[in-house]
Amino acid sequence: MWNKLMKSFHMALIAIALMAPGVAKAEKTSLPNEPQKQAAATESIKSDVDSQTSDEALEKRKKILEEASVALKETENALKALSEKKSAEAIAALEKVTGKLELILARDPGLALAPVDTNIITYDLLASVDTVKAMIHDAGNYLKDGEIQKARPLVRNLASEIVYQTRSIPLATYPLAIKEVVLLIDDGKIEKASAALQSALNTLVVTTDKVIPLPKLRAQHLLTKAEELSKKENRSKEENEELEKILAEVRNQLELAEVLGYGDKDSFKSLHTQLNGIEEKTSGGKSGDGWFDRIKKKVSDAL
Repeated sequence: MWNKLMKSFHMALIAIALMAPGVAKAEKTSLPNEPQKQAAATESIKSDVDSQTSDEALEKRKKILEEASVALKETENALKALSEKKSAEAIAALEKVTGKLELILARDPGLALAPVDTNIITYDLLASVDTVKAMIHDAGNYLKDGEIQKARPLVRNLASEIVYQTRSIPLATYPLAIKEVVLLIDDGKIEKASAALQSALNTLVVTTDKVIPLPKLRAQHLLTKAEELSKKENRSKEENEELEKILAEVRNQLELAEVLGYGDKDSFKSLHTQLNGIEEKTSGGKSGDGWFDRIKKKVSDAL
């Protein structure tokens, strides 16, 4: 019923660099030859991050209109029928398209876009903060030298985020286009009808509904994990070390979010200050409750 498109691009920074001639030879930087390994703390919350992504996808799929999905499918069926010179089958499919779109408009006359599917893209930049800074430095140098095409792939791919998109049928134009295609078929102009139908499909609108920075999302889950440990009295040496590593990785994720431009410097300065306070409160095996409330809220708000 729903055509959910899931895409995941895990991008190593060096792979991005090699997309442009000369990028790997950038001055004053040394880029890795393979994706950089993620901290154990980050790997430990991967399932939590994936689960939240799935929940978000489920919520978006609830908004997909069954009628619009069927209308799109029948449009594709009509296009296939035209390619096989089956005019009658094409018209039958287009009649279904028209019926579904009329039903949508009857229910909501003011609706401009009828959502047909959702597209979730994950850009996961597997690189350290220092490597990202080096790449930004290289891109800046290329721009100063007027070498726009060398800088472009570097800047374009400096992202670590989950993007939620929706593809929709434009109700102001699509139904009219379908009727015009039917008239062309009736006139025996099959090739023109096929071209017009393909053009109608090309008018589907893709909107970006939500962008979630992965570093902030990971920091949120890491803070939850750290909070659970911080409440535990009489922590073992191993648990204290684990807590320190988790908090260190929270700082790393916040720094990565900052260099990638996911927020303003004042917000990150406040987050680092609060993190300093938490590290002090939890040092020496100390335990307590409520220490993470403010920072978790600020990170959550930032998402």
